[in-house]
Amino acid sequence: MLSLARKVSTPVATRLAARATSTLVAKPILSTTPRQIQNRFYSNDLSNAAAEKETIVKLLYNIGSRKEVEQYLRHFSSVESQKFAVIKVGGAVLTDELETLASALTFLNRVGLYPIVLHGAGPQLNRLLEDAGVEPQYEEGIRITDPQTLEIARKVFMSENLKLVDALERHGTRARPIPGGVFVADYLDKEKYQYVGKITSVNKDAIESSIRSGALPILTSLAETPDGQILNVNADVAAAELATVIEPLKIVFLNEKNGLYHGVTGKKIDTINLDEEYEDLMKESWVRYGTKLKIRECKELLDGLPRSSSVAIISAGHLHKELFTDSGAGTLIRRGHKLFKFDQLDQVDPDKIRRIMEAEDDVIKAGETSVASYLRDLQKKNVTLYTDEPGQVLAIVTKDPTDPSKPAVLEKLLASKTAVLNNVPDNLWNTIRKDFDVLTWRVGGVKSEDGNLDRSWHFERADGSLRNPQDGSTMFFYGIQDSDSVKQTLDGFKGNKVPSGTRSYSTFAQQRRGFASSSVAAQKNVGLIGARGYTGRELINLINNHPELNLTHVSSRELEGKPLEGYSKADLTYVNLKPEDLKAQEQVDAWVLALPNGVCAPFVNQVEKDVKEGKSSDKVLVDLSADYRFDNTWSYGLPEFNRNNLHGTTRISNPGCYATGAQMSLRPLLPFFDKYSAPTVFGVSGYSGAGTKPSPKNDPEVLRDNLLPYALTNHIHEREVSYQLGTPINFIPHVASYFQGIQLSVNVPLNKTMTSKDIHNVFNEFYQGEKLVKVLESGEPYVRDNSGKHFVRIGGFSVHPDGKRVVIAATIDNLLKGAATQAVQNLNLALGFDEYAGIPIE
Repeated sequence: MLSLARKVSTPVATRLAARATSTLVAKPILSTTPRQIQNRFYSNDLSNAAAEKETIVKLLYNIGSRKEVEQYLRHFSSVESQKFAVIKVGGAVLTDELETLASALTFLNRVGLYPIVLHGAGPQLNRLLEDAGVEPQYEEGIRITDPQTLEIARKVFMSENLKLVDALERHGTRARPIPGGVFVADYLDKEKYQYVGKITSVNKDAIESSIRSGALPILTSLAETPDGQILNVNADVAAAELATVIEPLKIVFLNEKNGLYHGVTGKKIDTINLDEEYEDLMKESWVRYGTKLKIRECKELLDGLPRSSSVAIISAGHLHKELFTDSGAGTLIRRGHKLFKFDQLDQVDPDKIRRIMEAEDDVIKAGETSVASYLRDLQKKNVTLYTDEPGQVLAIVTKDPTDPSKPAVLEKLLASKTAVLNNVPDNLWNTIRKDFDVLTWRVGGVKSEDGNLDRSWHFERADGSLRNPQDGSTMFFYGIQDSDSVKQTLDGFKGNKVPSGTRSYSTFAQQRRGFASSSVAAQKNVGLIGARGYTGRELINLINNHPELNLTHVSSRELEGKPLEGYSKADLTYVNLKPEDLKAQEQVDAWVLALPNGVCAPFVNQVEKDVKEGKSSDKVLVDLSADYRFDNTWSYGLPEFNRNNLHGTTRISNPGCYATGAQMSLRPLLPFFDKYSAPTVFGVSGYSGAGTKPSPKNDPEVLRDNLLPYALTNHIHEREVSYQLGTPINFIPHVASYFQGIQLSVNVPLNKTMTSKDIHNVFNEFYQGEKLVKVLESGEPYVRDNSGKHFVRIGGFSVHPDGKRVVIAATIDNLLKGAATQAVQNLNLALGFDEYAGIPIE
């Protein structure tokens, strides 16, 4: 079946709950030699090169999880430089998206990758032929190339080739023009097509020389006969021939449409797995003309390449997302692996089962049992086995023959790293879901190896889960529709009763990209330090209505000894906790630090000291100040961009209110930033943003009939947003006389001409499925409409007449999504609950 929605969290990208450490950023993932650095940056300054590479890798983290990006970087750098990618660029891209293309290629080069770029020039050639009074002639879709057409084509290819090289050089990326000398050809049919070539061989010398010198090779599709006659070759054909010789991991066809589209639904096709889908797909009535030709050409190309190769059809602006995330952005075409299903053990080659289990099953590798013994035990059950043609995945599903009412159990799901990189487990999972309406499965303890499919892969495919505190294992399930059945299933989980206080059933309405599912987990206790402020008050209200969180401590020096009002779950009194007091509060699972900037470190240091000395178990710490927003050992808590690094982490830095709204407004446009002109954010906040400590910024008398500018340069949120985006922005904050809410007007210079509709489509696609982001269909959002709400509202999308500048309007409640609501999202992800538990979704 055609995959209209590529699953976002494949195992490669399965985003681990564990917090990524600073070494992932500071330590280069790819081995970059001094020569490469010198060539790429025109400098022997290794520290500058490392710093620039760190920045680029950090930017990649913005489009996917750390693990996702790092695994793809390792994958792409595991082969010789010329085997990374062949990128075919259509002529229209050179005309309409040159700067975007140059920026995208520079991005790749900065992390040590050397794509081989081959471009066409069809539209440009047609224009010049029209100017010369020559009408293009085609025969069977092939351009007839007479001497005049060939001469014009040669000049066009030379001009366009140098234009792309110049654009790359302007971005500081070395590039080498290679307009000829790569393709050797004979005449395709001289009588019919004249000077059109059929490639007979590919000379890689010029390409390899370019890469050795640290320059991107930029090729045209012009070929030569052995005696030196230039021949015209279709660029798609030339790219395919080049790929056949190079055998790259990726073959990329760049077009302005950003992929292939379903002829009936109009939706973009995310993935085509040829081994599974090709025959049925080609029978579809809507698959015809250019679409049919392109799919057939891709199949013929991939049939002659290693199974690890794939074709991506994508636009220049989305190239990074396609290459470095599992969700991708365009259309991915791959051979995939043909899957097989068996209902009896004796139908399967036992050697294939043995090979997979011995290679991928941790229980077998640890010697806890043997393959033969396991298979003997399987004979007592009703079993369904799934595997693929090359033997890189294995799934075993069993049913209790004595009680058909019990749900099926997924006993084994094993996958090699190669299978993971080819998304085979996702294809296999889709097949299992079709065959079994109800399923349970277990993943080993925290300290156990989960194989190549880490735990968040399972969370994202389950309706619920239960963690066994005794051994750290987790049972997952889907398809169980009533709480009694869930309770019965969980009671049977390795004979362990559901812990007291555990929610017996959970589900969620919509599977979303990259966030943890609802889980059946014990309720958690939260301590709040800094409970006096406005944000602390909002956080107390949210926890009071949260189904899984209980507030056990509220700390405030000013309110010490007073009863906490407005919290109905328990009678609490304000205390004044000191850092050394925290280790005695073992019942607390998470501490929220709602303190001013610069005063959190003693609490954090004390917790870490107590854990290190064995005086306390580790706790989740969510810091609402700016103290750790620039510390890569902490996870940055903006879930819409980073939720996969937040699942199960223990150190979270909550973003600033302005910084949240600004990043929400800017990040979708990051690929379209004009590198020579920084965006500017004009922000106005209600005076609650100035806190409860008296100052002119929260004095109603000062603010009456007034708009108070402050910290007009180098505001902490200016630095925060610049750091997180990896590019400088300007921020100008103001305080107004209303209490609550932020209005942002965001001016973004663009690197290409765009329309308001283009911008609106970018935001709609970027935030599709995000429950706390509202992209307005028209008009600008107002503060009063969003005050007291948990959303970011984004609109405006006003583009200057020259198409090179857009202004975005956004509003956010500084106390909610800008602080308390976001803290609850982060607590939910860190503690294993549904991300939106306890947050009113209207």
